[in-house]
Amino acid sequence: MRRLIVALATVFASPTFADSFDRPIPQAQSATAEFWYAVACIALIAFMIAVQTLVSRR
Repeated sequence: MRRLIVALATVFASPTFADSFDRPIPQAQSATAEFWYAVACIALIAFMIAVQTLVSRR
């Protein structure tokens, strides 16, 4: 059984079964994604200011 497993592993690990690597092409960011990123950045800054005011009161 071990010989069968080793033989199958050797056959399936050979380069003939391997696919070539295609590098991913970066996509341009859409206007909608840029808008939501800006909203998230502004919200983060607003929450950080809120936390700072809460902490400074104590």
